[in-house]
Amino acid sequence: MLLFCCRMKHPIFHFGFLILLAGLTMQCAKRGAPTGGPIDSLPPVLVNASPKMNTTFFDKEKFVLTFDEFVTLKEIRKQLIVSPPVESSSYSVYPQTGVSKKVIIEFKDSLQPETTYTFNFGESIRDNNEGNILSYFNYTLSTGATIDSLTFKGRVTDAFEAETPPYVSLQLYPIDSTFNDSTVYLDKPLYVASTLDTTVFQFQNLKAGKYEIIALLDNGSNYFFDQNIDKIGFINQPIELPGDSLVELRIFNEIPNFSWDRPFYINDHHIGLPYFGRYQEQDIEMISSVGSAFESLITRNREADTLNFWFKNGPKDSLQFRYPYKDSLRVQTVRFSEPVLDSLVIKKSSPRVLLLQDSVVLSTNRPVIKTDVTKMRVRNADSVFLPISAHIHPNKDEIRLKIPIEPNDTYSFNLYPGALTDFFEATNDTINFEVLTKKYEDYGNLMVQFKNLDETPLIIDLLDTRYKLKKRVVAPLENNQYTFAYLPPAKYILRVIKDNNDNNQWDTGNYLKKIQPEEVIYLPEEVEVRANWDVNQTFDPVQIRLDQLKSATASESIATNPDLKQP
Repeated sequence: MLLFCCRMKHPIFHFGFLILLAGLTMQCAKRGAPTGGPIDSLPPVLVNASPKMNTTFFDKEKFVLTFDEFVTLKEIRKQLIVSPPVESSSYSVYPQTGVSKKVIIEFKDSLQPETTYTFNFGESIRDNNEGNILSYFNYTLSTGATIDSLTFKGRVTDAFEAETPPYVSLQLYPIDSTFNDSTVYLDKPLYVASTLDTTVFQFQNLKAGKYEIIALLDNGSNYFFDQNIDKIGFINQPIELPGDSLVELRIFNEIPNFSWDRPFYINDHHIGLPYFGRYQEQDIEMISSVGSAFESLITRNREADTLNFWFKNGPKDSLQFRYPYKDSLRVQTVRFSEPVLDSLVIKKSSPRVLLLQDSVVLSTNRPVIKTDVTKMRVRNADSVFLPISAHIHPNKDEIRLKIPIEPNDTYSFNLYPGALTDFFEATNDTINFEVLTKKYEDYGNLMVQFKNLDETPLIIDLLDTRYKLKKRVVAPLENNQYTFAYLPPAKYILRVIKDNNDNNQWDTGNYLKKIQPEEVIYLPEEVEVRANWDVNQTFDPVQIRLDQLKSATASESIATNPDLKQP
């Protein structure tokens, strides 16, 4: 009996244990479900080079680079730069398409003797799975006994914008009997480097000599300076190696050389005159025969590089214009067809909450040439009528209405027909709107104290956090300080432009004329203005520059050396 009980108990124990084990196994499996592993974010790694990197006395017909994973070559003909230049027909690159763990360059012709060659692959080498880029990988060899070993580095900043774009190309051109100022437009550089995702660059394996250096935001990806789309930076003297070791370049957009484009028809009283570059009263002439009643005026389009040619009492079929084009005069006939109908439209451009030092701004789609304040009425919250003045912008597309403004008040505007008259003698319909002002306590004041200024005239810009201009000051400073009064609570950015020619605007540079852009300095941190607060801020250009050199560069030798060669 006892034996029977023991036999019965033993299998029951095993059955319970198996159930418990199965439960634990399921729970463990649940926790440890495979996820596929982390995503590969690393670029390919070179595991072998044949011949080895920096080989000398190179006399092979090819070199082979082996990576730790399958790679593809993207836009290899555009990305690969060989220094000194080798004609692309003199070598082949594999794989042309598809994937491989090996990248091969095979030479069809012999390389020059006693020469160090650098093969800069740009951003062409990518892994096959995730497309991770092996940025600006270089392979260097020498057909002589030595590898050129000089290095050269520096920093690139944007001349006007607060942030410098990444991947700025740095290009060196040997100054020899073939070099001239047009070389950067026509020839590829001898050496190329890049800032990648920083503002610092470094050249390696350079040969002694004199060089022209430019920085290029190469939007065309062709290593040539395309004035219409690329930013360029340069310094005013050659680089000499060995010797120079640090430079700083500021990239900027040039103003394209001025030229007229073809005039185009809009309607029977409006023709567009498009242009490239900066318009400064360049000649264009309407040469059609018209009667004595014909009238015209020109305004500028605020949205595009186009002049608006407005006319009345003109022909109904076409107009002819004559304008300089290259080295001759071009005559263009604008034929009238498919008109875009329009009528006088007036909109209030200023916000409903009016700042205490602002005016009400009205914008118009057609040129306004006359105002009549007797047909305008303004009342405050106490129904007291206020005096009003109206000023037409020189471009005739804005009208500023000025009234005496008090804080914490509401103003009702009524503009009756005839208050505004455009070039075609059309007037406005009745316009009614309200604006209001806030209390003094709702605003803040920003007082800026400037230090270490020279005699250069300044433009002081107050920007919002999207870098939109809120206020510009061009008046001379008193005691090196300025107060931005009655500011809405917000965060602001301070920008100072050194206005060398005192024309109240920032002027860009020009490579061929060797003109550097005017210097622009941003306060590194945003300034917060609070309601009913006075904020004191110091603006010291010298200290700002030193701090930027220390923080924005990855190279310790650059960061600790403020004496970079300047443009």
